[in-house]
Amino acid sequence: KQTLLPLLREETSSFIFPCHPAMQRPERQHMVLELLRCIPLLLFLLFVCGLDHLIFSILSIIQHHSFVEYSYQASHHLSVNVMGTSLMAQLLRTTIGVLNTSFDSEVETSNLACLPQPSEMTRQQYLDTCLPLGALALLCLAQVYPFRLRRAIAAFYFPKREKTRVLFLYNKLLRQRKNFLHLQRGRIARQARQPPGLGTSLLEWCRRRWPWLRRCLRRSCTLCGTLETPRHRPCPNPDCGALYCEPCW
Repeated sequence: KQTLLPLLREETSSFIFPCHPAMQRPERQHMVLELLRCIPLLLFLLFVCGLDHLIFSILSIIQHHSFVEYSYQASHHLSVNVMGTSLMAQLLRTTIGVLNTSFDSEVETSNLACLPQPSEMTRQQYLDTCLPLGALALLCLAQVYPFRLRRAIAAFYFPKREKTRVLFLYNKLLRQRKNFLHLQRGRIARQARQPPGLGTSLLEWCRRRWPWLRRCLRRSCTLCGTLETPRHRPCPNPDCGALYCEPCW
């Protein structure tokens, strides 16, 4: 509840406001971690697609440059002519004449059946392969908003536990603020002991010499670093001159 404990500017960045439409700092950190986990899958997918294209290129080169076609032609003619009219000549013509043959053979063959027949993946197949990884990345971005419902669901079913968590958070913020103020007081005290630098002295002299430059040479809050506004308050000590915003003051 803001009426119970208004948050400081430094504390706002460490909390998640469920009704805020933009993605907040703790959510961005979690989202970046989830996206980093997708990088190994992306690298593996790129490696597989590259390996597929490399194997296809090698097999395609083998297919186009290793094709060999054989053509074999043969012709065989055998003719035995027995001359004469005697009984022996007639007998030889009857028996040996059967051996007269004549044939032509032509054979064509190739190693096409032994060559690889690669098929390249289409653009649609590559898109279908990368689509699940793209959906996973979108889920990493969109999971921020459903995660905001976890606290509301837990508070609905366990109201006493929710009250304990709120009290713990309230006390934790009080301790952090006490430690924060203690640390910042020490830091500002050490900073005040150091002599001002040449640039700081020159800016202060310009601000005193030409008051109209104060709109351009605005100072910042000593504690949180916000730029000077009319609501900033200077330290009442004349030897200090430090500037504080209203929440820090």
